Amino acid sequence: MGLADCIFVDMCRDVLENGVSTEGEKIRPKWEDGSFAYTIKKFGVVNRYDLSKEFPILTLRKSPFISPIDEILWIWQKKSNNVHDLNSHIWDSWADDSGSIGKAYGYQLGVKHQYKEGLMDQVDRIIYDLKNNPYSRRIMTNIYVHQDLHEMKLYPCAYSMTFNVTKKKDKDRLVLNAILNQRSNDILAANSWNVCQYAVLVHMLAQVCNLEVGELVHVIADAHIYDRHIPIIRELIEQPAYDAPTFWMNPEIRDFYQFSIDDFKLIDYQCGPKVGNIPIAV
Repeated sequence: MGLADCIFVDMCRDVLENGVSTEGEKIRPKWEDGSFAYTIKKFGVVNRYDLSKEFPILTLRKSPFISPIDEILWIWQKKSNNVHDLNSHIWDSWADDSGSIGKAYGYQLGVKHQYKEGLMDQVDRIIYDLKNNPYSRRIMTNIYVHQDLHEMKLYPCAYSMTFNVTKKKDKDRLVLNAILNQRSNDILAANSWNVCQYAVLVHMLAQVCNLEVGELVHVIADAHIYDRHIPIIRELIEQPAYDAPTFWMNPEIRDFYQFSIDDFKLIDYQCGPKVGNIPIAV
């Protein structure tokens, strides 16, 4: 069993056994039939993944790999807020007739800001600092911009990344660690998706900045299981798990903006069957 599976199972059991129900409370999400989508939730869940040891994708079930990468490229590389630039349809429910989700996600990363080194957006600033100021404690992004919230179709869930470079003990190589801050996480539908895509992002940034990958720390303010997901989760965490697959990323790419979905593969990915027809609350 891979570490990602162990972390996922422990988190699910903790939420099911010790979480608090929102049933009867004033909530926003609803199911397609119009009924309220209640959850069992835990506050302040923190999961740590050592990316130098394995790639953190679930093997309990067949988990998406290419679509999460496509989304992270859409946000961080294309800096887009239009679903027509995305191959999957996960954002369609929030898009307007033109395909826009408003001033959310990629839009915020593409906004230029004035620094003493000149105009840069958040992504370019991250890359600049990782190459030129790796020991800075100010290497971070934030797309939860209050002045623009009224123009976002959905407030960002994964909203902030903080990067920290450390030196490997007894070695000269530098290691890239990162913290992903997430205000809300649908454990069944989105947890593995988010962990996978931001693990890939750390690998990408490490490679183009001549660093080694270290830890990805996932901080979730509201980790929840929707009421209609509970039986699926209970069955899933009892399934057999397998060793983590080998992650491959094209070693020739040295420009962050040259990566494509064809530059990533999983080798020897053994897993359980796909969990289909997961109801999504909107």
